[in-house]
Amino acid sequence: MPCRCQLLFQARRVSVDYQLIDFDVKGDATGSLVAIEGAGNIPFKIKRVYYIYGTTSAAVRGRHAHRRLQQLIFCPIGSCEFTLDDGRERQTIRLQHPNQGLYIKNSIWREFNNFSPDCVVMVLASECYDESDYIRNYDEFLREVRG
Repeated sequence: MPCRCQLLFQARRVSVDYQLIDFDVKGDATGSLVAIEGAGNIPFKIKRVYYIYGTTSAAVRGRHAHRRLQQLIFCPIGSCEFTLDDGRERQTIRLQHPNQGLYIKNSIWREFNNFSPDCVVMVLASECYDESDYIRNYDEFLREVRG
C-alpha cells in the first residue's frame, strides 16, 4: 500500500533551474523530525541515495554538471557551501539547516566546499550512476548549455 503521508515544503526560487526547499519539521520538547518521502513530496522519483562525510574544510567537491540527473541535496549534520553556475550566472548558497534542501535540475555546474568539521552531505538523485551523464570539463559544459 502506498504511503499516504505528505511532506509539506516551501520552495524559494533562487535561479532558473535550482531552488531552496524548506522541509516541514515535526517535533516537541524531545526533539525534531524531518521526513522525506519519495511519493510526491520531491520533484522526481528517487533512484539513488548517497552521502558524503569526513571532508576537510579546504576540499572542493563536485566540479561537474549532469545532462539528465536531478538532485535534492541537504546537510542533516553540519554545513557547506554550494556554488551553482547555469552558464550565465554563478550563485553561492550555504546549506546549514537540517530542514533545508537544495534542488538542482540538470545542466547546472556545481562545486561545494567550506565544509564544517562534522558535515554530512546527503544526496537524493533522480537517476542511477551513469558516467555518460556527467560533464566534468567546464568549457564543455559552457558549450553544451550555450548551444
